[in-house]
Amino acid sequence: MHARPWQRVNEFYLNTVRGNFSFPLLFQSQTLPEHDDSGVPVISDKAELESGVSKDRSGKWARFNFKIVLSYHGDSFDGWQKQPNLNTVQSIVEASLGKFVDEDKIQLLKDKGLPIEGCAAVAGRTDKGVTALQQVCSFYTWKKDIKPREIEDAINDAAPGKLRVVSVHEVSRAFHPNFSAKWRRYLYIFPLTDGWDKGQCSGNEETSDSLVYNVICDSVSKDELGDEKKSFVFSVRKVNRLLQKLEGKLLSYKMFARDTKASRNDGPPTECFVHHARAMEARLPITENGEETRVMCIELAANRFLRKMVRVLVATTIREAAAGAEDDALLKLMDATCRRATAPPAPPDGLCLVDVGYEEFDKEKCFILKD
Repeated sequence: MHARPWQRVNEFYLNTVRGNFSFPLLFQSQTLPEHDDSGVPVISDKAELESGVSKDRSGKWARFNFKIVLSYHGDSFDGWQKQPNLNTVQSIVEASLGKFVDEDKIQLLKDKGLPIEGCAAVAGRTDKGVTALQQVCSFYTWKKDIKPREIEDAINDAAPGKLRVVSVHEVSRAFHPNFSAKWRRYLYIFPLTDGWDKGQCSGNEETSDSLVYNVICDSVSKDELGDEKKSFVFSVRKVNRLLQKLEGKLLSYKMFARDTKASRNDGPPTECFVHHARAMEARLPITENGEETRVMCIELAANRFLRKMVRVLVATTIREAAAGAEDDALLKLMDATCRRATAPPAPPDGLCLVDVGYEEFDKEKCFILKD
C-alpha cells in the first residue's frame, strides 16, 4: 500500500484544507453540506430556567462555552493529541486559546509552573497523517466579552495554510463535542493509478475496473507478511458490495479495532452502528503537469469509531474483495475468535474526518449514494 502515489492524495487534502479544492470535485456534486448546528443546544435563559438553573449566572454556570470547527492537513502534524516535543493540532489550538483564559485559571497555571493555555475537548482524536475537514472541538472560559472572531483569528494565525478555522459559535454549557455527537463520517481515498494491469482484466463488468493491490501495510510483522510481497486484483464494485452489507448493522470493536486493546475481556463486545458504507471510483483534480490520478473513495459513517478502526476496515475490505470473498464476508469476520483475522490498518495518508453530526443522520447528504 505504501508504494502507491500517496503524495497526490496529500496534495489534494492540503488544497482542500486551504479552500482551493473541495470534495464535490470528486463526486460531481455542487456543494459540500455546511456544518449543521441544529443538534447543538443553543443558549437560552428560558431553557436554563426550565432545567432548574438560576438565571443569575454564577460559579460554574457563569462560564462561556465555544464550539470550534477546524480543518487541518494530517501530513503537517503529528496527530491531534498533545504529546511532548511533537507538533500536534491540540497543542497549537490550546496555545492559541491561552489569551482567552480567565484570571483564576491563569493564576492556577502560574502556581503550577505551567504555560498559559486553554483546554480543548474534541469530537475524536486523529492519528498522525489523518486529515480533518470539519473536526469539532470546544473550549470554555469564565472570561467575559470574548468574540468568536477573536478565537478564529488566534487559531488561524498559528499555522496558516495547514490549520484553518471553519466556524466558531458560543453554545450551551451542555454541549460536548464528543458526548453530544450522534455520528462521525470519514472518507478514505485510495490511489489506483499505480498497479493498473490491463493484462489481468478480462473485459467483463466485474473485472473491467480491477486493479492490483499490494498488501504492504504499517504495523505488520514479517511473520504476517512473509518474505514476498503479495499482489491481488480487486474490483471497486466488489468493495462497494462488501461495504453495503454493513449498513444498518452493529460492527464489533473486537475485530475491527485490530491493533487497539479490547475494552473488556468478558461479556459482549462493544459495538458501533454503521449508518453508511459505500465505495466508488473517482479522479483527483488534474495537476499543473496535466496528470490525473484515479482513486477509489470509501465513505463510512457510524455513531462512533475506535482508533484505527476505519483504516482496518478499509484494508480488510480490499483484501476480501481481492480474495473473491462472499458479499457478507465482513459480517462473518465478527464471528472470528482471533483479532488478527482482519487486515493491518491501511496507511493514514488516505484518511479524512469529513464531519461530525449533532442531528439525526441524513443519508441524502452523503457523497456516494449509488449502489
